Amino acid sequence: MAAGPGATADSGLAAGAGKKKGEHVKPFTPEKAKEIVMSLQQPAVFCNMAVDWPAQHWTAEHLSEVLHGKQIRFRMGRKSTDTVPQFETTCSYVEATVEEFLTWNCDHSSISGPLRDYDHSKFWAYADYKYFVSLFEDKTDIFQDVIWSDFGFPGRNGRESTLWIGSLGAHTPCHLDSYGCNLVFQVQGRKRWHLFPPEDTPFLYPTRIPYEESSVFSKVNVVHPDLKHFPQFQKARRHVVTLSPGQVLFVPRHWWHYVESIDPVTVSINSWIELEEDHQARVEEAITRMLVCALKSAEDPHNTRAWLNPTEVEETSHEVNCHYLNGAVSAFFDHYRTSKVVEIQELKTNREYMEKEELNVQQLMEVEHTGSQNLTLGTVKQGAAGPFGSDLIPVVPTSAKPPSEWGDTSENDGKDLVGKDGEHFGKFHCTKRQRMMSESENATVEQIASNHTTAPSQTFISTDDVLDCLVNPQVTKIVAQLLIQGRSLRL
Repeated sequence: MAAGPGATADSGLAAGAGKKKGEHVKPFTPEKAKEIVMSLQQPAVFCNMAVDWPAQHWTAEHLSEVLHGKQIRFRMGRKSTDTVPQFETTCSYVEATVEEFLTWNCDHSSISGPLRDYDHSKFWAYADYKYFVSLFEDKTDIFQDVIWSDFGFPGRNGRESTLWIGSLGAHTPCHLDSYGCNLVFQVQGRKRWHLFPPEDTPFLYPTRIPYEESSVFSKVNVVHPDLKHFPQFQKARRHVVTLSPGQVLFVPRHWWHYVESIDPVTVSINSWIELEEDHQARVEEAITRMLVCALKSAEDPHNTRAWLNPTEVEETSHEVNCHYLNGAVSAFFDHYRTSKVVEIQELKTNREYMEKEELNVQQLMEVEHTGSQNLTLGTVKQGAAGPFGSDLIPVVPTSAKPPSEWGDTSENDGKDLVGKDGEHFGKFHCTKRQRMMSESENATVEQIASNHTTAPSQTFISTDDVLDCLVNPQVTKIVAQLLIQGRSLRL
């Protein structure tokens, strides 16, 4: 992934201060890297920040030796061009060692073992969401091989990380994470990321079925979309980047992402960074859990596998979910009492607070499109692009070309720079969180009209239809804020 001509990272000199000759000079100091992570509102790729991490040598072959004999769960999915997303509830699961995975992945037709029933030409395998603390429970020294402290988070290492091992075609369906932002270190092979901004949520058709705490899924297969059933998806602004070994991708809060392995073997390590907004997000997730479990259990109490994601151990009772919700609300107030980040008094000004937090559901997901024309760097002074340059490459909107025309190299060539305050340099489409209300209303009306056009005879409203409305991220945000406001008025 090459940067544009003349691109510079003006914080590089500070990062190299005090280094001995021959030592690697990081392009950003930990303080600067953290400032970027905590303030940047678009995805970006960090280069040359992890070249001295011991974890850069964690190939699948190396891990098979470290984890010798240890069985881990692989998700088995079909290599398919179906327009329906391949959710985790529709996949099979196999317990196997990394060594057995590598043998199967070599396309040996006569292999034995747990993967023998899955034709390598028709299936992919993915060991996903493998938390280090469980995977390396008897090898805790290995945590030090991952050095997130280089990004300004002291003491953060493998203990707070997750491992991903996949074969060609392995992927996670398009979703957004309710909590935190994401740092992803690519170790082996390449992965293609399709990302969409939070403002495009209405065009992604969000759903909480299958249910998984902290994940909001899209009904759309973003690689092979069904535009007849999901016409609004055409308005979503796709950002595509191919992450190569040694690079670290930053995914901001609530950015949608679909991730696919495009090499025979891929290994990634990620860590979700906690944010201030997570305290309210936990209240929203508690509300979601309560509604989903109550309605889906009542619909079919004996078939939770149909709606509960395999990452969730089991459904919980209504009593437990009520306790969980109360705990989340209490934790919210405990945090702000001790941190002094906000004054409780501010929560008592009901109308002003609702306006400040954009509680009007018709305004929550608004975004201003400033045009799709390409802008050139022109007379912009050198350095005006803020932190971007050869060591920090912004992920920008991709052209509207079909997936079959995407190459295996990065679709983001680094020539388009974006300033910290949203200035536009190059082809990046500037976005803001406000625009005229009528555009969002039109999108909603068009979606309703389209649904009636495609299926005029389908008037039955299912439990899932109701849930899609009740636990829509826009709605749970409002409910959480109203709960918090009501509680604050009694304090």
